[in-house]
Amino acid sequence: MTTAAPDHASTGTFRLMYRSRDRIPADRRKVELGELFLTARSKNKKRHITGALLLSEDFFVQTLEGEETIVQTLFEQIERDPRHDSVTVLESGMVDDRVFARWAMAKVSADGEPDIPLIAHTDGIAPAASRGTTPEQESVLQAMRDAARG
Repeated sequence: MTTAAPDHASTGTFRLMYRSRDRIPADRRKVELGELFLTARSKNKKRHITGALLLSEDFFVQTLEGEETIVQTLFEQIERDPRHDSVTVLESGMVDDRVFARWAMAKVSADGEPDIPLIAHTDGIAPAASRGTTPEQESVLQAMRDAARG
């Protein structure tokens, strides 16, 4: 009896990492990010998308994980979003497992400070309790930090 090879598309996860220039005016940033996170967390949960977002003064670097078509559709929306400029794909492809399976959103530190899982509110964002990171997460987070530095 022959066993069929696993279908990578159905057993793997699509991961996409991008960098973009932050176009949100400084005086609106806290409120805009709160609204963005609130909407993104809700929609991402329904779409089974997980990931992490690094915020620097000038850049967003985000990793998205999920079903390829859904992640690609979300990325196309991000490319058209006026809060982003100079959107560049840093990495994309199939991976064996999600690295951020429990993360809907987190602030990834660009400067060596601790990463902060975030809770979104309509008037801004607030830190949530951290559970620490795995070596696999640290590897992807470091790539995100490196991308934010240019």
